[in-house]
Amino acid sequence: MSSITADGHAAPAMNDASNDIGPLEQKHLQYANYRAVAGSTELTKTHWHIATANALGWGFDGMDGVIFALISPMVIKDFALTLPEYRSGMQIALFVGIAGLYFWPWLADRYGRRTLLAVNIALFSLLMPVAALSPTFAVFVIARSLLFFALNGEWSLGSMLVAETWPARLRGRVISITRSAWCLGATLAGAITGLVAANYGWRIAVMVPGAIALLAIYIRSTCPESPYWVRSQDRKRRISETLARGGTVSDEDSAWFGKAKSVGIRQVFLPDVLPSTLVALFVACASTCIYGTVGAWMPLYLSTEKHWSTTEYSLFYVFYGLCGFLGLCLVGWLIDKIGRRRTFIITLIEGAIFMTLWVYSEDRVLLWTFGLLWCLGFLGFWGPSTTLTAEIFPTRIRGAANGVVWAIAYFVGFVLFPFVSIALQQHTGSFALAFLCIPVLMIAMAIGVFLFVPEHSGKELNEISE
Repeated sequence: MSSITADGHAAPAMNDASNDIGPLEQKHLQYANYRAVAGSTELTKTHWHIATANALGWGFDGMDGVIFALISPMVIKDFALTLPEYRSGMQIALFVGIAGLYFWPWLADRYGRRTLLAVNIALFSLLMPVAALSPTFAVFVIARSLLFFALNGEWSLGSMLVAETWPARLRGRVISITRSAWCLGATLAGAITGLVAANYGWRIAVMVPGAIALLAIYIRSTCPESPYWVRSQDRKRRISETLARGGTVSDEDSAWFGKAKSVGIRQVFLPDVLPSTLVALFVACASTCIYGTVGAWMPLYLSTEKHWSTTEYSLFYVFYGLCGFLGLCLVGWLIDKIGRRRTFIITLIEGAIFMTLWVYSEDRVLLWTFGLLWCLGFLGFWGPSTTLTAEIFPTRIRGAANGVVWAIAYFVGFVLFPFVSIALQQHTGSFALAFLCIPVLMIAMAIGVFLFVPEHSGKELNEISE
């Protein structure tokens, strides 16, 4: 059931477990931006504010990651490092960043999505100048570690806020398209590196993204809290108060409260959630292993083995990001039209084919052509990947579960898998074999998606998991 509030937006539908709106939701209903997403299936300005905030967060994530990848040859030279030394430093930073992947979503299950999203982006923007001013590689690694910790909340928080506020019929589309802003961030990083780092040094280039702290104010002022989270908190409070005064609750409420009252890692591996956890772990780990080699070593590969200048490989990253943006926008349209699984498989196969052709190419025109073509599927598959992990878990542990899944995946793909890439490079003297592992992994992932990943297109979150 629903009613219409004074501002013309539908009031929230009642929780199946209660005919009353809880006190926390009563508080949030005072704000028009919450009312705009709490009960209506029609799009409002607030929906677009939420999507924009998530897109900007992903854009800054792309800018951060790609800038540091693009300047890696300069950092190695500036600090007089060997390749294994640089790899070890970055793996330390990645390992610290794993804590952020779990910490922010875990907090989000306790304190909500919106404010924490603003906080972690603000921390990122303030820490960028610290990395730029690092006098030694040790200080650089510490700053990089803190940056990873700060920004890694975006992996889960933004997608969860979108999933929990946008209509189900558009959920996959908007998560994928906002995810595409990562590619625009990568494009901007390529432009910054080519124009700033090439002329003024890597330190100045790293300072440029530090001017984005005002985004936190935008998120805090225009984005409401998730109605799913608010109602979950009210339900928890209602059951707790009923039990405290000796009352009785339904078997459904009792079972739900037994799981919801304590949010932590153990919950993610309970029998009712374990199938979803295993599917999400497969998707997330495969995603990070596939991306890890390109994300960490492509600028070095193009610089040392293809003999591209800083300006040329930075320009390639500009178009790499633009093609990825187009790929994710296309995926965003397909994901709600033909389903998550089918779109997933198509993007993986496309990326695998053109990645293979790219590795074997020596001609510059072919390198550019095949390189930009593999970007479509290689970056496009992140749309269904992040959509699945955002929607597959129940609201009561959606944050913690996303944190566990992406933290494990980050460790596997970005901390452990680089040992494989560097071992292959050291053994063969080239990154070619390491890059050829990517299409093999993409085909393996496509097979796994076909066999194990469920289809959630068009379903409400509580239909998927309660």
